Amino acid sequence: VQLQAFGGGLVQAGGSLRLSCAASIRTFTNYAMGWFRQAPGKARDVVAVISRGGGLTNCADSVKGRFTISRENARNTVYLQMNSLKPEDTAVYYCAARLGTGLSDAEYDYNYWGQGTLVTVSS
Repeated sequence: VQLQAFGGGLVQAGGSLRLSCAASIRTFTNYAMGWFRQAPGKARDVVAVISRGGGLTNCADSVKGRFTISRENARNTVYLQMNSLKPEDTAVYYCAARLGTGLSDAEYDYNYWGQGTLVTVSS
């Protein structure tokens, strides 16, 4: 199983980015997905999670109303649309896959991780 995240970059505060995560998983619909991030000098935190079918989602309070997670099962891809970006959103963003149902914010529940993509938001 491989997860490849891309779409990061440098953006000004107030701008938008869309991250994508392509999964080489035989049965993508068996996996719930999540986006996590790690800012410099901080622990990795959950950003948003989505269920296997995409019907359930949840976002961290810090990004609610600004970020949206979605998935396209036909393309084995999960997305993170990030709007109204703030300098405090600067981090390496990771996608992760979890074999199972429902939602989970816990890192230890996730079986596979991508390599991360850097998002830098300038003020």
